[in-house]
Amino acid sequence: MFLLNGLADGDVRNIFSLTKILEQHKMKIIPAIDGKEALEKMNTHPEVNIVLMDMMMPEMDGFESILKIRQIPAFKNIPIIAITAKAMAGDREKCIQAGASDYISKPVDMDQLISLLRIWLYEK
Repeated sequence: MFLLNGLADGDVRNIFSLTKILEQHKMKIIPAIDGKEALEKMNTHPEVNIVLMDMMMPEMDGFESILKIRQIPAFKNIPIIAITAKAMAGDREKCIQAGASDYISKPVDMDQLISLLRIWLYEK
């Protein structure tokens, strides 16, 4: 199985480590360091089929990015998994209200992330 995914994270170390692990699962990653770049890359790569979105990024955070992605007809229903270091009460609900499909907190449990990816890509 070959999957194409968008990954937006404000920390290049997170992008590197997640990419390395996800590529072992035969996923192609299109990285972005902020929401603005994520939107640009999604527009140039309409074949993206799922997005991993860091919620705390510079310039355009994950909340604003998700809202803008949901305004693009081609990406209205694309699965978006919110990733955040702020694991506080109500964060999951806030991410879902912003338009995220699911939520995972940092540090990312890779087994949990792979399970979420399988669920969302299978349901698509």
